[in-house]
Amino acid sequence: MIQSQICELLGIRYPVFQGGMAWIADGKLAAAVSNGGGLGIVAAGNAPAEYVRSQLRLARSLTEKPVGLNIMLMSPYAAEVAQVAAEEKVAVVTTGAGNPSAYMDKWLAAGIRVIPVVASVAMAKLVTRLGAAAVIAEGGESGGHVGELTTMVLVPQVCDATDLPVVAAGGIADGRGVAAAFLLGAQAVQMGTRFLSARECSIHPVYKEKILKATDLCTMVTGKRLGHPVRSLRTPFARAYWNAEYGGMPDEELEALGTGALRRAVQEGDQENGCFLAGQIAAMVKKEQPAAEIIQEVMAQAEPVLLGASRWIK
Repeated sequence: MIQSQICELLGIRYPVFQGGMAWIADGKLAAAVSNGGGLGIVAAGNAPAEYVRSQLRLARSLTEKPVGLNIMLMSPYAAEVAQVAAEEKVAVVTTGAGNPSAYMDKWLAAGIRVIPVVASVAMAKLVTRLGAAAVIAEGGESGGHVGELTTMVLVPQVCDATDLPVVAAGGIADGRGVAAAFLLGAQAVQMGTRFLSARECSIHPVYKEKILKATDLCTMVTGKRLGHPVRSLRTPFARAYWNAEYGGMPDEELEALGTGALRRAVQEGDQENGCFLAGQIAAMVKKEQPAAEIIQEVMAQAEPVLLGASRWIK
């Protein structure tokens, strides 16, 4: 069985994180992943603090295993959610879409292991100095907020830039991706899009069906003009947003156009007004299955790939 420093650090069986997907990664999904041996993560997204607290407590009612919390630092509720994390003493905080400097002392004082998502070497070096326990190097293949570098390029550079354990994310959905991440120097992986197919993932049936029927060219990136690029499925909404983005719509109107779009996709399956976040790997997600089975499947696939890597050496 593949083990790593991450497993020892966090007390998990498999070096697999579940991505912090806003309005998707709730207490039920996080608990299922943790019970399956990975690290389940409740996503705060743009949700208010008390909603986040309720989902953390739901997760804890369903598992005794470690559960994490992802905080999107662009959220208007970020400061309140940061306080909830400290009060609830979550096992792990992962952060995204911003710099966690303002909250690090609070979390570290509460005994929380902080594992920021980074999209550049510079950010990896910064959070290392701030006292992070590990970093998640996430390439632009991922769904949601994305950076410029791909996983193949980013992960080895981050591994070279820090002594912390590195978690690879972006474009990983099966054992080959897991094995590739380890060969690049990572000690764990984070998967988001693959867990959209988990039986415990409560996204709208339309959303889940679109993931299961996805093709290799099914995603697009919007939001670059505003400085916050996001990868999602090609839907009528995504195309309309892209047209507005490059058709001269004022920034304030463009921001308003995207407000609430993810929640409409997750809860209502609304293709005209909803943003269906997904990574480029969506085409490799072919069936619905329990979260624990997903973890066991990808790890079982990865082992022979890693063992067979030496066959290329003569």
